[in-house]
Amino acid sequence: MAELEHLNVTVADPRATARLLGDLFGWKVRWEGAAMDGAGYTVHVGTDKSYLALYSGSNGTPSPAIENTYTRVAGLNHIGIVVDDLKAAEAKVKAAGLTPGEHYDYEPGERFYFDTPDGVEIEVMSYA
Repeated sequence: MAELEHLNVTVADPRATARLLGDLFGWKVRWEGAAMDGAGYTVHVGTDKSYLALYSGSNGTPSPAIENTYTRVAGLNHIGIVVDDLKAAEAKVKAAGLTPGEHYDYEPGERFYFDTPDGVEIEVMSYA
């Protein structure tokens, strides 16, 4: 059996995004430092088992997404995160100044979506 260890996403400010995700989901910074290209910066934020690698290139200002990811091959559509308490997670998202979007309740659980300041869509779900 295989399991997902990490996902690497380009963001404008890896430290700021790591702080936001840490505040929202109780994640910790596992590692941070120079990116493998030697010019950018990366922060790994998550749990002991899995994490997001938040990358910023050498110029510090990544190009904005120009296409709808749902219509582009290899587009990152959203990142799914499981929480124990969906209402508490949504309250944290709102307290961070972000706007929850669609809400759905279908098997196997409830969920809502929101966008990070970088435009990365997050799906938050609970199976409780």
